[in-house]
Amino acid sequence: MSTLRRFLPDNFTLCLIATVIMASVLPCRGITANAFGLLTDVAIALLFFLHGAKLSRDAVVAGLTNWRLHLTVLASTFVLFPVLGLLLKPVLSPLVTPSLYVGILFLCTLPSTVQSSIAFTSIARGNVSAAVCSASASSLLGIVITPLLTGLVLQAHGQGAMSWEAVGEIVLQLFVPFVAGQISQRWIGGWVTRHRPLIGFVDQGSILLVVYTAFSAAVLQGLWKHLPLPVLGGLLIVNAVLLAAALLITRYGSRALGFDREDEITIVFCGSKKSLASGVPMAKVLFSTHALGMIVLPIMLFHQMQLMTCAVLARRYAERASVNSRKANGVTKIAVTE
Repeated sequence: MSTLRRFLPDNFTLCLIATVIMASVLPCRGITANAFGLLTDVAIALLFFLHGAKLSRDAVVAGLTNWRLHLTVLASTFVLFPVLGLLLKPVLSPLVTPSLYVGILFLCTLPSTVQSSIAFTSIARGNVSAAVCSASASSLLGIVITPLLTGLVLQAHGQGAMSWEAVGEIVLQLFVPFVAGQISQRWIGGWVTRHRPLIGFVDQGSILLVVYTAFSAAVLQGLWKHLPLPVLGGLLIVNAVLLAAALLITRYGSRALGFDREDEITIVFCGSKKSLASGVPMAKVLFSTHALGMIVLPIMLFHQMQLMTCAVLARRYAERASVNSRKANGVTKIAVTE
């Protein structure tokens, strides 16, 4: 039962599924859609403000000394994934529709997660302080890097360059609230830290709002008519290939670069993840409403897939560490006895 429980979706994933079903049955339109759109914009701005107020500058500065590890994680997040998305296009794109593959390429440009990267690194007994720094830096830099990288990747994909207007909207709606939160940290940082459930509520609530409005517009445009089950199966395969490639490359690449076991764990879990919390709000700003459903669907599926896979992988790392620890203790006892 414990093994089966690892593969079951969490409560938030169930809420995402329920939101998609609700948007399919009762899509919002007209004045209601405009009201939901305005509410979503406010929720996204509040989300990034609270994340700015929560992020500890001391923790980031303390972890900056391990620069080789952080550069490796950032290279995996913002270089390896986009390269994989473009190089594997001839093999993977026939499995999905063109608009879904645009969503895959956008997925490849996203920053790493913060909470789950740190949590899995801790479970696997990796370098937690470095994970805090790497995941936080990835999330912060992604506000600027992701829209620019999306433009370059889509241009290479033949979709045309991302407009500077879209980049400006990202800065205005995401980066400015984040900076405002950082400035306000000295006054409200303690309060935000004590009320972490508030951030979780705003975090998940803003994502559910974007998903509802995005899928409502997509359903009204005939989403499910253009998305048969074989295409959904193809999307799962594409996501699985990208995740497996990232996990393997970060694992064996970190060993080839001479990192120890704890740093390897940090690189694997921080360098193979993509952030749903950052990706969905950014997609809303960067892409037109009618295309948004197809753009966020790969991110939603990848999110659940990475959680299930990394949960199992983190347990295996932890079990291996326990075995190694027992062996080391046994050797020490024998040496003391002799």
